[in-house]
Parts: sequence; structure tokens; C-alpha cells
Amino acid sequence: MHFGTWIASLQYVSVAISTLLVATTPIWTAAYDAIFRKRPLTRLACAAFVTGGIGVCAVVGFNRTAPPIGGHEALGALLAIAGSVAIGAYFILVREVRAQLDTRTIVTHTYAWAAAVLVVAAAIAHQPPPALTASAAWSGIVAMALISQLLGHTAMNAALRWFTPSAVSFSTLLEPVVAAVLALLFFGEGIAAAAVAGAVLLLVSIGIVLREEPMSEEAA
Repeated sequence: MHFGTWIASLQYVSVAISTLLVATTPIWTAAYDAIFRKRPLTRLACAAFVTGGIGVCAVVGFNRTAPPIGGHEALGALLAIAGSVAIGAYFILVREVRAQLDTRTIVTHTYAWAAAVLVVAAAIAHQPPPALTASAAWSGIVAMALISQLLGHTAMNAALRWFTPSAVSFSTLLEPVVAAVLALLFFGEGIAAAAVAGAVLLLVSIGIVLREEPMSEEAA
């Protein structure tokens, strides 16, 4: 769900917006803890949820970069947010089984099932793999598998042994900034000043939610 919806969102919104919305995961994990684990949010954290929503609206509403498929920005934003919620749910599930399973077992099962499901989904959607001669496409796939997945996501899985899902999610907050800079350099994707202001507001809101998050039982 995380990769399927997030990658799909890049067809409808810019790289900067997609990665920014995916980085809202700490908000969803904090909301889960507040509702289901009875860890109430402070008034400041609740206010941060409101300002974060305003930031998301500003980022999406003031975007001036034309995505590959125009006219469906709202769909792209929803897909990116769905990817954020999905990875948040994954972090929460991993936290629940962390004491019984080691990192290798978790990621082996996760990556295998994710690959199998996405291959089936691609077949159902009639999306064939790149041609064997498409070296750029396959190089990108290999790079994502070895760097983004094997190193990045495995490290986050391992970190869940010591940190809450929200804290682990916080480690990805630099991703939208780096992605926006790279998208500007390589694809010429500019960002309107109002969208930048919305992005700053959203990131600050996420930081406040994390700062106000109650200490986990494990850390206590």
C-alpha cells in the first residue's frame, strides 16, 4: 500500500508535494496512539493538527509545477497521504511484534510479500515491466531496491526496537527538503512561495506533535 500509492501519486503531483505529504506519517501514528492506546494529545498538539492541515492545503493548493498527468492534483495528494497512513500502520504493526521477531525476519517477510503483491497489482493494471534494454529504468529499480529499501527501510525497521513509530517517522522529515532540491535541479520543478510557507507550517506542526507525544512505556 505504501509504495503502490506513493509511487502512483507522482503521476499527479510534483515530487516535492508527494514526498512532503508522505512525510506526514508522525501525525497519523500520534493520532493512533491518542485514540487507541489512550495517550491523549495536549492542546498544543491538537492545535498542531489544525495548522498541519492548513499547511497541507497550502502546499497542494498553491502548487505551480505541472505533473506528468495534470488536472488530478487532489487524487495525487490523496494517494500520497494514503502512502503515509500505510507506512504509519506498518510501523505500528512492527512495534507490536518487535519483541518476538528480529529485524531480518520482519524485513524478509515484508519485502517478499510486498514484491509479490505489487507484481500481481501491476499485472492486473496491465502495467508491464520496462524492456530489458531500458538500462536507465532498471538501474533506478536496482538503486531503489538496494539503497532506499535494503538500507533505508531496514534501518527504520531496526530502529523500532528502541523508538516509537512517530519518532522513527520523524527521521524522514528531511526527505521532502532533499527531494524538492533534487527535483528542482534535475526536473526544473519550482515551488511557489505560498507552497513553501505551507510546507514549513506542516513540518513545524509535525515537530510540535512529536515534541508533545507522551513517552512510550518502553522508554519509560
